Amino acid sequence: MKKFLTLILALALTASLAACGSSNAPASSGSGSAGSAAGSGDASLTTAVDGVLSMATEATFPPYEYYDGDTIVGIDVEIAQAIADKLGLKLEVTDIAFDSIIPGVQTGKYDIGLAGMTVTDERLEQVNFTDSYATGIQVVIVSPNSSITSVDDLFAEGASHVVGTQTGTTGFIYATSDIQDAGLGEVKSFAKTTDAVEALKNGQVDCVILDNQPAQALVAANADAGLSILDTEYAVEDYAAAVSKDNAALTEAINGSLKELIADGTVQTILDKYISE
Repeated sequence: MKKFLTLILALALTASLAACGSSNAPASSGSGSAGSAAGSGDASLTTAVDGVLSMATEATFPPYEYYDGDTIVGIDVEIAQAIADKLGLKLEVTDIAFDSIIPGVQTGKYDIGLAGMTVTDERLEQVNFTDSYATGIQVVIVSPNSSITSVDDLFAEGASHVVGTQTGTTGFIYATSDIQDAGLGEVKSFAKTTDAVEALKNGQVDCVILDNQPAQALVAANADAGLSILDTEYAVEDYAAAVSKDNAALTEAINGSLKELIADGTVQTILDKYISE
């Protein structure tokens, strides 16, 4: 059984269904043909650069996107490449700050935002989302001998914890609403999840909230610090690609491609490649 991640098979989700750096140097991926978007069979389909599907991401989120040498790789990159191939486009991936992804998609600088991005009502006000391709879990990382032994401890009467998150992520949104606004503690946000984990190691925060798969990678990378992930989940989320509200044709085309890629097993194969049993 996959750890905290299952493939979304509900293909009847509508195109309006919705859903976390910073070098600005683009990294090309794969060998999608460089024809126009009309290669998808829809003459109304347009992209920011003719013949290119431009993807904005934040490449510190393994296994969804991360660097292998100078190349950005991961689940989202491979799914985007498979979509680009279906549409007859060349994929170009750009690593930017996570909280700059949606503005970049809104303004048309990038065609899609794909970064383990969760569907939320707030984000739906800014962009459209494709159908979901995976489910993720928000979890809590704690240090050794922490007084926080379950998620419930964060909401206990009289709780007063300092919670670390990455700016702009759903972890930040949840913690701000559930904990800080409720008077149960303070939320500190950081530019990267790695910075939040360093703050946990240094005693600046009591825990860190983030997605399960990168949490596992960060705990493994900091094995000497004795960090651990609580058994209880903080939240369950759907991942999808963000697309400009002004480009409904692209959302529809991506959904069509996703449907085929899920049906033929391509998406599951990509997930299996990165998510261990």
